[in-house]
Parts: sequence; structure tokens; C-alpha cells
Amino acid sequence: MSRRRFLKTVALVGAGAMAGGLGVQRGAFVQQTPPRSATKRPIRILMGGYSPSSTGFSLALKRIGDRLKARFGNEVDIKYVYNVLDLGYREDDLNWMVEDGVLTLAYQSSGYFTNQVPDLGVADLPYLFPNVQAARAAIDGRLGQALGARLEAGMNCRVLGYFEAGFSQLSNALRPVHAPADMKGMRIRVRPSKVQARTFELLGAEPKAMDLSEFIEAVKAGAVDAQENPFPNTVTYSVHKFHRFHTVTNQHYQSRQVFVNRPSFDAWPQALQEEMRAAARDAIIFQRELHVKEDDDAMAAIRNEGGEILELTAQEHEAFVRAVTPIYDEARSQYGRDLLGLVGL
Repeated sequence: MSRRRFLKTVALVGAGAMAGGLGVQRGAFVQQTPPRSATKRPIRILMGGYSPSSTGFSLALKRIGDRLKARFGNEVDIKYVYNVLDLGYREDDLNWMVEDGVLTLAYQSSGYFTNQVPDLGVADLPYLFPNVQAARAAIDGRLGQALGARLEAGMNCRVLGYFEAGFSQLSNALRPVHAPADMKGMRIRVRPSKVQARTFELLGAEPKAMDLSEFIEAVKAGAVDAQENPFPNTVTYSVHKFHRFHTVTNQHYQSRQVFVNRPSFDAWPQALQEEMRAAARDAIIFQRELHVKEDDDAMAAIRNEGGEILELTAQEHEAFVRAVTPIYDEARSQYGRDLLGLVGL
């Protein structure tokens, strides 16, 4: 039996009973079959992610649920699994859990979709955006629409928008990083994204692709030397307790698709579909506002732990951009001109 089939079977027979304090009651992980009528029994909506309940991502899910509950009352039954890692699942399990209807809605980084939808790898290219404003304009505009359309064509889902993880920064346990040469030989964890792995190859590191669940243990064991993540993620997963050196590289803007099981969503009454889309838009604004404070708080936490945060000079930053330049020519042979044009290539 495949791992996916086994985990799906476990989920369908009541793995939700393990959720306890996560707010999921017995039987929460039940295959979602839309009711014939919303008046006969509530429409169950189970939302999940891979962050503790205190993070902006989880609070945004709760905001969606609260809005739906306020509008539809007992016509909907809202449940949450804020962090599937706590139940023994992997981050990449969220993809099939939504596709198969075990979860109604989740969020996910684009790199985790690239095995099924390779075109989403264009969003993993480094140094596409000079600042957050430019990145948001792209992901909320034509680029985000194109990525969403490709994901919907390649998976059994609807895309409702994009949460923001922010710009990735480098952390490591070995030494301060001022230049690509300082990364030579570093074993760095990357998400299952060929684009991200290639980026760090060009920077001189040794990329090690692994799921978030594997990565946390690898950091504790010293099996990897480095990682890249927005500062809040680095602190959420306690990496800052093991990595002393942090460099503001801003090499990649991370957004997280908010996606929903398509058969469930399409079977809902029109009013519920519209309210879910509106709730997702509102939650995205809310989450992004929280992210700004989370970033500041994370930097303070890193320093309180004895970490060093290095700001690159303009010349040092340019050296990183030059080092990865070959990836753009490689991208031109992998992605269509329409997608490349949306990221300035």
C-alpha cells in the first residue's frame, strides 16, 4: 500500500481524534461528501496548515471560519487542524489531503506543487522582486492569476488567493555569510523545488531537499548546516536555537496558495462560494498585516537567543544576484514566454 493511500485510510477512519487541543473533534478527518441540501445537515469545512495555532497563518484560517460561521450559523460546521505535523503528517501531505477531500482548505508554498505542476517553479526563481510592494502587486495581479490557473488545471482544487511568508533569509550554524564564497560546501536544506536547489548550487552550497517534518529533525541533529526561510518561520520552527548566523539575503519571495477542494467548493450553494472567496480575501489582508509584526518579533527573538543578523551592503547583495544569473537563461528553456514575461524575464 502506498504511503498516500495508507495515510488517507487512517484519516478517513478517524485520525482526527488525535487532534485534541488543535480543535478537531473525533471524526473530523472524514471524506467530504457535499450534502444534498444545506438545510438537512451542516456543510463541514475542515481547514488545515502546518503552523502552530498562534501564527498569522493559523489565525487567518480562524478568521475565515469565524466569518463563515457568522454568516451561515448552523448551516456550516467549521473545524481546524492548524498543524498537521503534530498528527504525524508531512507538509507535502496537505496537497493530496485537499485534492482527496480529507481537508477542505489549506495553504501551501509553491515549491511543494512543482512535482505536479512544474510551471509553478517560476515563482521559486531568485531575486524577482526588489521589495514587498512589487511582490504583492505581482502575486495579486497577473502572475498570481496565471499560477492559480495552472494549479487548478493540474490539481483537483480552486485557488482563493495567497498568504504571505515573505522574503527568505539565510541562516547557518557555521559562519557569517557576506558573499557566495562563504557558502561553499554548506549543506543547506531546500524545499522539494528544483529551482531552489539549483539556486543554492550556483551559490556554492550543497542543497538537501527535504520536507519540513524532516528538516526540523535534521537541524537538531546537525545533519544540515544551513537553511533559508523568512525570519518568522525560522523562529516558529526553533531553528534560531541552533543557528547563530543569519544573513538578510532576500533571495526569494514566498507566497502560500490558499486552495480548496474543488468538488466540495463547486457543490456549495452560490452564497457560500462567494462568502468563502470574500473571507479568503479578507484573511489574506489580515495575515499580511500580522506578518509585518511577526517579522520584527522574530528578529528580536533571534537576537535574544544570541544570534547575529547581518545586513548585506549593496555591493555584497549584487554579488549574490550575479552568482545566480545562469538560472535565468535556464528558466527560458523551461517556462513559456507568457510566464517569464510576468516575472520580468
